[in-house]
Amino acid sequence: MAERTEKPAEGQPVVACDDVHVEFRTLATGKPIKPSMSSGLLQRGRSLRTVHALKGVTFVARANESIGIIGTNGSGKSTLMRTITGLTPATRGAVYAKSRPNLLGVGAALIPDLSGGNNIILGGLAMGMERSEIEAQYDDIVEFTGLEDFIDMPMRTYSSGMSARLKFAIATAKEHEILIVDEALSVGDRDFQKKSEKRIRDIRERAGTVFLVSHSMRSIRDTCNRTIWIEKGELRADGDTDAVVKEYEQHR
Repeated sequence: MAERTEKPAEGQPVVACDDVHVEFRTLATGKPIKPSMSSGLLQRGRSLRTVHALKGVTFVARANESIGIIGTNGSGKSTLMRTITGLTPATRGAVYAKSRPNLLGVGAALIPDLSGGNNIILGGLAMGMERSEIEAQYDDIVEFTGLEDFIDMPMRTYSSGMSARLKFAIATAKEHEILIVDEALSVGDRDFQKKSEKRIRDIRERAGTVFLVSHSMRSIRDTCNRTIWIEKGELRADGDTDAVVKEYEQHR
């Protein structure tokens, strides 16, 4: 995966997917194969199958775009995002990026025995922020989460929604050139979702590029100026959000 570090100008290409294919070998039950299982499976003659998760996906994303990624469950949306970040290698084709994409997924683990406040500090340091930067933004991050009364409590006492809200606030406190948000806007109440959507738009307006994976067509419409529809591993549509979402809803 190619990577460059200079700041892109508005409208400049920042991510290019060139005929990207991803294939997985799985058990007939659909469970992925671990390397340690291979020899035992062959000896026992258990059946294997190949899942073609992405089938020749090609598109170019530009600075200052907020791109919705939609599709039914199992369509390949998350596989595409993991391939863009380099977490899942392409079987064929290539992904090029001007800087390293940052993946914000609500399922990512925080440190449960530390307080929310300590997780803010460690999370910021892990993203490469200076301690002074984190301290300058600390109060704003806490206010954004709405967790002022719980910020000194251990994360293990938080609900999944509270943890997801904190992770979103931490991850978006840093300036991102390329940010991938996977279902994060579905957490929290309507007020928090509105704040999250505004934060995504702010990143885009600073010439960042945002990919938003979501099943909420309302969030996609409110947040994204372009939408890509992935279905059964294929790119079915790519264009203006209202037009693509309308086509998607007609085929559901």
